[in-house]
Amino acid sequence: MRLLILGTGGMANQHAKHFAAIEGVTLAGGVDVDPARVEAFCTTHNIERGFGSLDAALAWGEFDAVANVTPDSVHHPTTMAALKAGKHVFCEKPLATDHAKAMEMTETAEAAGLINMVNLTYRNVSQLQKMREIVQSGAVGKVKHFEASYLQSWLVSKAWGDWRTESQWLWRLSKKHGSNGVLGDIGVHILDFAAYGAGSDFSKVFCRLETFEKAENNKIGEYDLDANDSFAMTAQLENGALGVIHATRWATGHFNELRLRVYGELGSVEVQHRHDWSKLVTCLGADAETGTWTDVEVDAVPTNYMRFADAVHSGKNMEPSFRHATNIQKVLDLATVTDRDRMEHTV
Repeated sequence: MRLLILGTGGMANQHAKHFAAIEGVTLAGGVDVDPARVEAFCTTHNIERGFGSLDAALAWGEFDAVANVTPDSVHHPTTMAALKAGKHVFCEKPLATDHAKAMEMTETAEAAGLINMVNLTYRNVSQLQKMREIVQSGAVGKVKHFEASYLQSWLVSKAWGDWRTESQWLWRLSKKHGSNGVLGDIGVHILDFAAYGAGSDFSKVFCRLETFEKAENNKIGEYDLDANDSFAMTAQLENGALGVIHATRWATGHFNELRLRVYGELGSVEVQHRHDWSKLVTCLGADAETGTWTDVEVDAVPTNYMRFADAVHSGKNMEPSFRHATNIQKVLDLATVTDRDRMEHTV
């Protein structure tokens, strides 16, 4: 697979590193509107050619697939252009800024028979993969309840940098800079985490969003700090399970932590994933009577990058697909509607 990396910001370095390590993958080109940045990126990662626009790269055309690492609002037009040029696409999350755009991308990719995947990075957590396997095996029985959380603390800690002075954080707090706040930024991850681990898609949602005062008039320079900082959601899955999902950037002491607990009629399973470690624990069978929890060791799983390369090689699409990400986007869109209407909606 000859791969074009579209966008050369921070996350693009992860794409370049991971794809370059896969046998049979060549980094054929890089694209960025900033000439100096694309030149430095291509030099760093030993990439053959650099381009100042996607149009220029498509006119050249000597690549099979695109890793789309552009800002969220640019995913739709750039992916559509790549698909129409017959290129497979591996897109960063969220797939698009709304359900309609995501669906157009999905239907275009599927109609053209092109490989389409979204980099929902926490699918790479082997403990989550094992949790899904346990749930789907029937070991927990019929799933009744779940609870999921994604906690970050960069609004109260400078561990990752100072959000008050760094654009990489400020844009995530501003609607006009393309942000849908914590809901759009990390909500997409925890929704996928919950649905995947619990083994079922969403059927109903109700969400409350909150934007807290962070600066005078909630504004710093060109950034209006009007995107949501926290959300709390109740949800029901298609398998009937009822649950709660919440996320925030105000969780002091939690730099980057996802947690999912799934409760069934026969047992329970829990995954906790942090930036520095992950663990899986179960309470199954006779242990349910004593409340005994057992640590479960798991093996590493193929990454999204590996699965995309395999999909292009085999011609068979893999998850997480555009269609799955589109379903998640529908839930995100409805979350905003339910906050406005103050009433539950069916997915």
